[in-house]
Amino acid sequence: MQPLNLPCSSSSNSKLPVPFFGLVFVLLLSSTSLVSSCTEQERSSLIDFRDGLSLEGNGGLNMSWINSTDCCHWEGIICSTGGVVTDVLLGSKGLKGRIPPSLSNLTGLLRLNLSRNSLGGSLPAELLFSNSIIVLDVSFNYLSGSLQEQRQSSNPGLPLQVLNISSNFFKGQFPSTTLEVMKNLVALNASNNSFTGLMPSSVCNYAPSIAMLDLCLNEFSGTISPEFANCSMLKVLKAGQNNLTGVLPHELFNATSLEQLSFPSNDLRGILDASNLVRLNNLIILDLGSNGLSGNIPDSIGQLSRLEELHLDNNLMSGELPSALDFSMNNFTGTVPESIYACSNLIALRLAFNKFHGQFSPSIANLRTLTSLLIGTNFNGETIPQDEAIDGFGNLQALTIDACPLVGKIPLWLSKLTKLEMLDLSNNQLTGLIPPWINKLQLLFYLDISNNSLAGDIPIALMNMPMIQHQKNAVQLDPKFLELPVYWTPTRQYRMLNAFPISLNIGHNRFTGSIPPEIGQLKMLDVLNFSSNNLSGEIPWQISNLTSLQVLDLSNNQLTGEIPQTLSELHFLSVFNVSNNELEGPVPTGWQFDTFANSSYSGNSKLCGRMLSIQCDSTRTHTTPMKRRNRKKTIFALALGVFFGGLAILLLLARLLISIRTTKSANRNKSSNNRDIGATSFNSVSEHLCDMLKGSILVMVPRGKEESNNLTFSDILKATNNFDQQNIIGCGGNGLVYRAELPCGSKLAIKKLNGEMCLMEREFTAEVEALSMAQHENLVPLWGYCIQGSSRLLIYSFMENGSLDDWLHNKDDANSFLDWPTRLKIAQGAGRGLSYIHNTCKPHIVHRDVKSSNILLDREFNAYIADFGLARLILPYNTHVTTELVGTLGYIPPEYGQAWVATLRGDIYSFGVVLLELLTGKRPVQVLTKSKELVQWVREMRCQGKDIEVLDPGLRGRGHDEQMLNVLEVACKCINHNPGLRPTIQEVVSCLDSVNVDLQVQM
Repeated sequence: MQPLNLPCSSSSNSKLPVPFFGLVFVLLLSSTSLVSSCTEQERSSLIDFRDGLSLEGNGGLNMSWINSTDCCHWEGIICSTGGVVTDVLLGSKGLKGRIPPSLSNLTGLLRLNLSRNSLGGSLPAELLFSNSIIVLDVSFNYLSGSLQEQRQSSNPGLPLQVLNISSNFFKGQFPSTTLEVMKNLVALNASNNSFTGLMPSSVCNYAPSIAMLDLCLNEFSGTISPEFANCSMLKVLKAGQNNLTGVLPHELFNATSLEQLSFPSNDLRGILDASNLVRLNNLIILDLGSNGLSGNIPDSIGQLSRLEELHLDNNLMSGELPSALDFSMNNFTGTVPESIYACSNLIALRLAFNKFHGQFSPSIANLRTLTSLLIGTNFNGETIPQDEAIDGFGNLQALTIDACPLVGKIPLWLSKLTKLEMLDLSNNQLTGLIPPWINKLQLLFYLDISNNSLAGDIPIALMNMPMIQHQKNAVQLDPKFLELPVYWTPTRQYRMLNAFPISLNIGHNRFTGSIPPEIGQLKMLDVLNFSSNNLSGEIPWQISNLTSLQVLDLSNNQLTGEIPQTLSELHFLSVFNVSNNELEGPVPTGWQFDTFANSSYSGNSKLCGRMLSIQCDSTRTHTTPMKRRNRKKTIFALALGVFFGGLAILLLLARLLISIRTTKSANRNKSSNNRDIGATSFNSVSEHLCDMLKGSILVMVPRGKEESNNLTFSDILKATNNFDQQNIIGCGGNGLVYRAELPCGSKLAIKKLNGEMCLMEREFTAEVEALSMAQHENLVPLWGYCIQGSSRLLIYSFMENGSLDDWLHNKDDANSFLDWPTRLKIAQGAGRGLSYIHNTCKPHIVHRDVKSSNILLDREFNAYIADFGLARLILPYNTHVTTELVGTLGYIPPEYGQAWVATLRGDIYSFGVVLLELLTGKRPVQVLTKSKELVQWVREMRCQGKDIEVLDPGLRGRGHDEQMLNVLEVACKCINHNPGLRPTIQEVVSCLDSVNVDLQVQM
């Protein structure tokens, strides 16, 4: 009976560079010189093999292997330079007969390939346990019987690396003694035989370099052994078409090098555990079809970024398919698979950075729950679909079809996406006009159509986009997390759409005409880019209404006239570029405009001013035509202004006199009762320290008799270099943090909150003044605040050593490694700070965002809790634990998933996660990788009794293991699923303090 010539599974082997075949290919092609002659013993052994073949099945060897000639010249024989036979390569020769043990007399034989013949009998033990052979391939023959067991041998470590005995008639159990001596084995293929008993999992113990193990199409039974976890180098594990039972052991998922895991057509049961599955982040093929698996298909399937084939057919799985699929950054080709459209509950789909082509199927209309579709960098040079009948995206909120580059016009079907918040069509070759229906997308706040070939005037419709016009519209945005984070840079990811900057980018197109003055209606804009078009006319002064603007780029156009002086009122402008236009007149001065580089104005030969070192003509008139037409009206208004202004000055002088007298009286009271200073200083702060500057309110908090509060908004602008990006030292869902260096050399940290999220001015002021009363040695001091339009600034002390997150996760050099005493000191200090706001501070404060990046460190590594009470400044519908911009969600207590109610016990959970970070050195959830969450990993390790392995390897064995295990016990109590069983912060602080004296932790 001819053995079955079948692959081991339905998966295509072409998908995967299987180590066995690659190694065989390399080894079989490595030939040596044919010059020297073989020995008489070698010739005799080969003749013995030839003579044992049948006359009709000798493959012509009786003609080519002549006894009187040098065997190094025989067909299929390769010798070394010394005349030693190293290779016998006789595959697919039609050989019939037996394999004689005499071949083992070829003492220099390295590679023996007798595959795809009709050889019968047994496999001689002398070849299987040869002291020289490194590749033995006898696959696709009629070999039978049991595999020989190893007898006593003087060489317990055989050189064999590749053993292929597949597609024969071997039977019986796979003897462990055979594997015990194969310590150098890299690939073992025993598929398509009749082996019984348990799978030979002991190979992982004996052969640490094993990379390929194919056992499919046999009669193996029993469960899958946990020993496979020892196969740290294993890339291919195939055991389909056997009689395996039980569940997939969680130890199997420790073999994280696996690229192919294939167990189809067995009787496996249980569920596919999501937390285990994501650990196999190198998987290319996963085949578990035709088993008895139950439960849901885990969402984490989408996190397997290298996965090309998934077979889960013919199981007992139920529930819904995953709600988010991420197949980005691969090399997928062809059209988008029809099967994806069957995922009717799909919420997010990312196919970006592949090589897909062709149109989407009409079946895409089935994806009615889809909210995010990210498909850029595909469909190279194709036409963007224009079919007006395209439908089914009614819930879509984010759509990116960038960098394809697609041709055609902006399609009408986009106008149906009434819930769209973010649209990116940049870096294509689109032509035509901006459609007039663009303002019908009521929720759209991020539009990027840059780097196309769009033309025509800028339509007024673009100036009437509701979401960019009014702050009150922000409440309509969906505050939920994105199913798939959107990556802005490799280290920054957005988890909510409303954390994106409000942007209008139409740069690098062919737009003509002037910039509509209605641009001033888009008051919520953060980024405005009209660069590299053919725009003409003057820069409208109405742009100065965009008080939140951070980036303004009008470069490479044909703009004329002067730069409006009112642009200097854009206090948060950090990027300004009007280069390569036809502008003239003086460059604005003051505030940000004192810091912009000359390159911002280059290519405008008629511009002048101090910044350009070009003196302006004093006789020149810089008024606009409109101002000249209204000169008479201006003079009349100026006269009235002088009259009423003088009257106002007299009234202010009178008030100032009264104020001075009041201050003297207060000073007398102060000297008689110093104890009342702390309680009364803030009551008069608005009266004495407000700096009404260009519509801004700056308030500095009195913190002591000797500390100066003489800081102005102008000082802040200069100290942060106009809030330049180079000064950013931190970012979060609530805003950015800037380093501010004052002329005196001292430093501050300025936190710029997202203005649309904050309370109104009066409520904001009251809350900040209440927070300023929270003063503790382990809290970051609040020095003041500023209100400018809709923006809010908080002014803090600057911490020289940054955040704990930086030291644990963002430092690579050995000098930045935190030893255990320093980590314990940080934990104790942070705990005391948290205890103060929980228990001592009035009113008590729930932090709601305890994490390592909110624990700051001074020069001596003293810990300070930052951002305490910040949630009190945020509007109720913007609970700030849902506005995470960078990082992960690993700190959020599990109960917050049922009810977004922050509690003191919730802070305890988050602090427990911070303790685990200090103990393990790991992030709560790895950024840009698919590792298991820290909390779950620690729980599993402790359940296995591996507490010591949880600890940071760099800390173990340095005399502090017992202390660290005590702190681990505290941390695990903090992360208890049941909030009621978590300790109070006082108990945590007490336990941490007791660690210093090596007391046993008791709670």
